Amino acid sequence: MSGKLAIDAKGLSKAYKIGKQKQAVLKDVDFNAYHGQVTMVMGPSGSGKSTLIAALSGLMKPDEGEVIALGESLWKKKKGKIDKFRLDHCGFIFQGFNLFPALNATQQVEQVLKYCKVKKSEAKKRAVAALTEVGLEKRLKQTPSALSGGEKQRVAIARALSKNPQLLFADEPTSALDSVSGQVVIKLLHRAAKEHGAAVIVVTHDPRLEAYADRVIHMEDGKILSDHFVNQPQDVVETPVS
Repeated sequence: MSGKLAIDAKGLSKAYKIGKQKQAVLKDVDFNAYHGQVTMVMGPSGSGKSTLIAALSGLMKPDEGEVIALGESLWKKKKGKIDKFRLDHCGFIFQGFNLFPALNATQQVEQVLKYCKVKKSEAKKRAVAALTEVGLEKRLKQTPSALSGGEKQRVAIARALSKNPQLLFADEPTSALDSVSGQVVIKLLHRAAKEHGAAVIVVTHDPRLEAYADRVIHMEDGKILSDHFVNQPQDVVETPVS
């Protein structure tokens, strides 16, 4: 699976109406990403990074263009089918963690597996395994109020990984974290690509993360300015995370 094309998007454009004016945020963007690789999309606020990730993942329909995700034309599907595609194949990690205040770490992960129709006993087993993988085996019963920012983000990563997603989208996953926690998070995303074979797409303006990328794309003003492979797809190798 590693090195295989996961997403191929052509001619993505999107504009928002602000008052009587239209503001273009994506301007005829071509984008692709590969299994087993971390693709870093960088750029200043307002460059179109988050809109791009929303278009690629089925969260926001572009005005123009096509997204072929896992060999399927995403935006030709009906809305319910797009929702199911996201549920079945995509994992999401956001800067705000998006955890339920009343649920403990294990329950946070079990909740998403419940939507995926995983049996309760299997969901518990997968939740514990995912939380153990991200180093939270001693925090299984803690609610978000008892967790640090870095631990909350690791719960969010465990929740995403528990689905075994082929596509993993992370939108500013380290912006609310200190440098040590941020490094732990990006190492886990790196592992998701190398050990799970996911196509990992990270939107960030944090330059510290570039060291963990297989590919770095820079955006500005709704366009891709540069696209640099650190590791070509055919050269993907499994790299253990310390």
